[in-house]
Amino acid sequence: MWLNLNNYKEYLKGINVVEFSGESCANCLTLMPILSRLIESRNDCGLFHIEVNNETLPLVEKYEIKMVPTIMIMYNDECFVSCRGYQPEEILELWLDSKIKELKKIKNIS
Repeated sequence: MWLNLNNYKEYLKGINVVEFSGESCANCLTLMPILSRLIESRNDCGLFHIEVNNETLPLVEKYEIKMVPTIMIMYNDECFVSCRGYQPEEILELWLDSKIKELKKIKNIS
């Protein structure tokens, strides 16, 4: 699901993975189906996309996005951890598993 300035607070509840991407970013387009596949197999988080453009500039500034793609693991609408740039599927899966497990432990989520 694509988020924008008007709807992001409504959807960013609990644990979510958010990908900030650019319209003409080849790495973003390559990463999107990989990330979708990885999150689809999980039942403990959602996946959202935010297109970096003039409309979403306040979100880009709020989350201090410096490059695309940027992937954030968020709890409610606060960033827990992020990684920048394209990540191979195996590395991304390990990172997601590790960081979501860490977040659950910190927030006492089963």
